[in-house]
Amino acid sequence: MRNVLVIVSLLLFLYSCMPRENLEMKVIQNFSIDSLGACQGISCQNNRIFLYGDREFGMVREYQLKNDSLLDLSNECQFTLDGKDVINHPTGIAYNGIGPTFIGNSVRLNKEGTQWKAVIYCIDWKGFLKSHTLDGNLKKVIDDDACIQGTRPEYVKYKNKWYVATADYGNNGNEVRLYDPEMLSKCTKTSEKGILVKFFSCSPWVQNLHWVPEKGWLILIQNQVEGRKWRFTYLDLGKSIESGKEKIIKVIDINDKHDELEGFALIESNPDGLGIAVTSSRKNNVSLIKVAW
Repeated sequence: MRNVLVIVSLLLFLYSCMPRENLEMKVIQNFSIDSLGACQGISCQNNRIFLYGDREFGMVREYQLKNDSLLDLSNECQFTLDGKDVINHPTGIAYNGIGPTFIGNSVRLNKEGTQWKAVIYCIDWKGFLKSHTLDGNLKKVIDDDACIQGTRPEYVKYKNKWYVATADYGNNGNEVRLYDPEMLSKCTKTSEKGILVKFFSCSPWVQNLHWVPEKGWLILIQNQVEGRKWRFTYLDLGKSIESGKEKIIKVIDINDKHDELEGFALIESNPDGLGIAVTSSRKNNVSLIKVAW
């Protein structure tokens, strides 16, 4: 009997380690959204959809999903302060409706990609959407000096506590790092004591992150090679944190897409399992994706 229990336990363990072959993603619609410059990401908040980009200034625009397209709600906000561009290359919006809102700004300082300027901005998101600029709404500027290459904040939950996760872009020493949001909102740099709580190594070319709360999954929105081709890596966040390296559920490559994937988000409360992917291309920069698991 004991041998049987050991075998059953071993089989269950092996089954839990197997890739989930039923996890699928399929592009079902492509269309073009203008006035974004190079689109850098998407944020879905309580059924409100925001696309952000780096036009002549960093900015965000609000849309509504209608049938198989996005309806422009004519609500544009600019990441400017006193008319000057501040968040010129937005790379992530960490919003959960409870804690502080953080915006990432990742700027490559040399063509080799060995020098980066990474800054996280804590802002009054409601005030920003109301006034349409950062004037009166910029609460803190934080040097993300704990990063390796760039910053892309996203809220995640681990053991019933919220953290702000971020990740590197390059192909050397990449990490996903978890910051304490309250301490982050008060610090001047992420290397300060107590800001970085957890971290684990991850695969390269991470453009953005997306948290799937009902599954405990973190999706790495990636390029297969630098600046090209689409990849989605689904991770078990808890196991990744506990092991110190990414624990992959499944990697999905969209091999007929050759442009620079920048962001992805699942549409909240959508019974059809729809997600939206965005790229930096000028045309066909938004895609509806059917997600099934």
